[in-house]
Amino acid sequence: QVQLVESGGGSVQPGGSLRLSCVASEYTAINYCMGWFRQAPGKEREGVAAIYIPRERRYYLYYADSVKGRCTISHDNAKNTLYLQINNLKPEDTAMYYCAALPGCSSGSASLLKESEYRYWGQGTQVTVSA
Repeated sequence: QVQLVESGGGSVQPGGSLRLSCVASEYTAINYCMGWFRQAPGKEREGVAAIYIPRERRYYLYYADSVKGRCTISHDNAKNTLYLQINNLKPEDTAMYYCAALPGCSSGSASLLKESEYRYWGQGTQVTVSA
């Protein structure tokens, strides 16, 4: 059982930035897939960004079209932590943001932006963007 704990959400004004963190309870640096998802009120959960880690410090990154150019997903091997940097935040970015993990992942593609790909989920961190 993998525990995922997100943090870093908050209330920001449009145009602001946030960095979300997700700490995993196990080693995530080899054969691992992780992703960030979000769910706004009344909407389905959607993939934001994902990462495939075949070995230490080797990453394949995937982004939803809605956030390309504004988001950066990254990973810290030593801390077993996944990050999501979101810049130029917009009101439509308001949502609960979730981290997801798939241990033993052996390949990566844009399918990692689908929630069905993942086995473990965190509890989420709220991001609210308003003037």
